[in-house]
Amino acid sequence: MGKFVIRKTNTGIKFDLKAGNGEVIATSEVYSSEESCRKGIASVQKNAPVAAVEDQTVEGFAAEKHPKFEMYTDKAGEFRFRLKATNGQIVAVSEGYKAKASCVNGIESVKKNAVDAPVEEV
Repeated sequence: MGKFVIRKTNTGIKFDLKAGNGEVIATSEVYSSEESCRKGIASVQKNAPVAAVEDQTVEGFAAEKHPKFEMYTDKAGEFRFRLKATNGQIVAVSEGYKAKASCVNGIESVKKNAVDAPVEEV
């Protein structure tokens, strides 16, 4: 089972969603307060299970409504995803994946793990 881990950074506070094996599958922006960070977690828990996947790596991709996962390639040619809430705000982003299939698995892992993941502070 996954878990959300809240941690302080030099510039604020952020969360990581970790899979059962401890791997980070999604991370947040840096928030200015713990309250904002917890709202971000709640947004991921609410939006991830119902979010469609918009595959921006294919030509002529179909635009999806929010909430959605946007799958894209970065400047280094790696596959990444970002979860956008119903208001269009980015609430979580992934690491870079060499293979598209791994990126798809990451999205599925967020959908599965986020819903009832406990929250812990480091």
